[in-house]
Amino acid sequence: MSMHKSIEKNIGLLIVLTFLVVSVGGLVQIVPLFFQKSTTEPVEGLKPYTALQLTGRDIYVREGCYTCHSQMVRPFRAETERYGHFSVAGEFVYDRPFQWGSKRTGPDLHRVGGRYSDQWHYVHLMNPRDVVPESNMPAYPWLADTPADAANIQAKMRTLNIVGHGYTEEEINNAPGELEGKTEMDAMIAYLQVLGTSAPKAQ
Repeated sequence: MSMHKSIEKNIGLLIVLTFLVVSVGGLVQIVPLFFQKSTTEPVEGLKPYTALQLTGRDIYVREGCYTCHSQMVRPFRAETERYGHFSVAGEFVYDRPFQWGSKRTGPDLHRVGGRYSDQWHYVHLMNPRDVVPESNMPAYPWLADTPADAANIQAKMRTLNIVGHGYTEEEINNAPGELEGKTEMDAMIAYLQVLGTSAPKAQ
């Protein structure tokens, strides 16, 4: 009996060998990405989120916005004609976790920064149908009445420094003041307005 037939008849051995082959193949594809500049270094002009933007990003994740909106423009003509330059890894080195994905109940948001005014975003979040009549997005009026939480912002920034965000001590010390008097709505809008502004063709 050949070795091939022996392996096929031994289910346990087949499972182990399959796991090993898939693991090696996965490592060969994934590990080099940790050492490529295009995936580990920020694109030109990209900066870590400010305290207000970082708070807005946390609210974005908390409210589940990622379940209906992706932040990944795929490299296809239909995508780039509608949204602009396709997404590159260097735009997301300060995103943990990143917001890539293909789910689009609503439009992709990666290039939304600067496309609309702060007032437009405010109205849209208060009642989406006031600016997009066909929208099925829920309203988020409580964001306008909820103060932005500054209690943990310095700890967040220091933690992100461990993985290379590069906040200065001055930025960390000034973070609570940046959030003072701001609402969660202000933070969310600040986050949305920075999305995609460092895109390769947005400079």
